[in-house]
Amino acid sequence: MCEDCKPIGRRSLLTGLASATGAAAIAAAGVGKAKAADNPYADPKNPILPNPGMKLDLERTALVVIDPQIDFLSQKGAAWPVLGASVTEQNVVSNLARLFEASKRAGITVAISPHYYYPHDHTWKFGGPLEIFQHKLGVFDRRGPLNLDGFRGSGSDFLPELKPYIEDGKTIICSPHKLYGPQANDLTLQLRKQRVDQIILAGMIANLCVESHLREFLEQGFEVAVVRDAVAGPKLPEGDGYLAALINYRCIANGLWTTEEAVNRLRAKPGDRSPAPQER
Repeated sequence: MCEDCKPIGRRSLLTGLASATGAAAIAAAGVGKAKAADNPYADPKNPILPNPGMKLDLERTALVVIDPQIDFLSQKGAAWPVLGASVTEQNVVSNLARLFEASKRAGITVAISPHYYYPHDHTWKFGGPLEIFQHKLGVFDRRGPLNLDGFRGSGSDFLPELKPYIEDGKTIICSPHKLYGPQANDLTLQLRKQRVDQIILAGMIANLCVESHLREFLEQGFEVAVVRDAVAGPKLPEGDGYLAALINYRCIANGLWTTEEAVNRLRAKPGDRSPAPQER
């Protein structure tokens, strides 16, 4: 194992992080209260990029939710100190529940791309900064691919508020992705087998797994809309992950919708699928 990949105490790591990001957290807390003109996440008043005008065909549409797990979305989660502010600002948990509910009512395919780390993943000889960071925190740790001991209620488990939608016997729960994109799991295969070529994309983390899934789906010929307030990103001294992702979504996604817009599209009848105005 590389020297930097060796685990350290979670408490000491988070204590150091809290100290390093104290000023950033204070600034982040004021974002929700800021006026629209001061909101760093507001769309440009005079965008130069065109609106792709993505329209859903529900017969070939899927909701894909990435990493709807306790470690990312709960105050009890290992990564909450770096994700909690953004998750709260965007109201991600409630918005994911709305997307699940609307998708189930519309009868479209719903798929989960989860994230799990097993003991052998902790023997990797090298890794990127976020990989090393997550391994140190113990994010998404499980005792083994064939072992569910201690899984229920752990950080790897699905968020309780979302379990009724995920564990209904109809949702496709894919094998885990290991870094950021879906190249190492069976998500693309599962979608193709459902004849899906349009994706409503949501989940965690905005500038990492969500953006990596988005880029791979686009390269594979899918049409993808990201739900901008059903994703969140880390706030670190290195920068605001949500803002970084939002800028890239504006450049490459086929649609960039709010939860309300996505839900309205999912409610549309077959003969009435004209989209509401997009936020870009």
